Amino acid sequence: MAAICVFCASSTRLDQGHLDLATAVGKALGPRGHTLVSGGGCVGMMGAVADGARAGGAHTLGVIPQSLVDLEVADTASDELLVTTDMGARKNIMIERSDAFITIPGGLGTLDELFEVWTTATLGLHRKPIVVLDPEGFYSGLWTWLSTITDAGFVRPAALAQVTLVTSIDAALDHIEATLNP
Repeated sequence: MAAICVFCASSTRLDQGHLDLATAVGKALGPRGHTLVSGGGCVGMMGAVADGARAGGAHTLGVIPQSLVDLEVADTASDELLVTTDMGARKNIMIERSDAFITIPGGLGTLDELFEVWTTATLGLHRKPIVVLDPEGFYSGLWTWLSTITDAGFVRPAALAQVTLVTSIDAALDHIEATLNP
């Protein structure tokens, strides 16, 4: 049983396929006994993953800065909602309270979160599994670029290998479970 943080978009202008993916990721957590750690929002994919997690029987922990609570986008249905002073504190708590991370499609905030947990892992500050779930090639351009800068010497191959790219929810959860319970 793990606390799995899911990074994803909070945009309200997304197609139904992305929302369905987020819901499915959330729903898959409960039957496997996992807890969802999220950014604490109730909109976009972030809201869908939390709703899916609750529908699947998972405990939900949302972490949200006060500024977003003030905008009325907090997931008040969350089993546990932690309100932070700012985005930096939010990320720190999400990292501390999570055993593993899954990134699904998202924008700048999602990339910021992914790169934060990845960078801290490369620095040896944690050894938590990091998975990018990309069933439709959303991150293929990013992955090509990362491979290019690795080949050019800007990223160590071992650092690139710290993130696992998968195309199915089961593969993401199987990897996390195998890594946490060798």
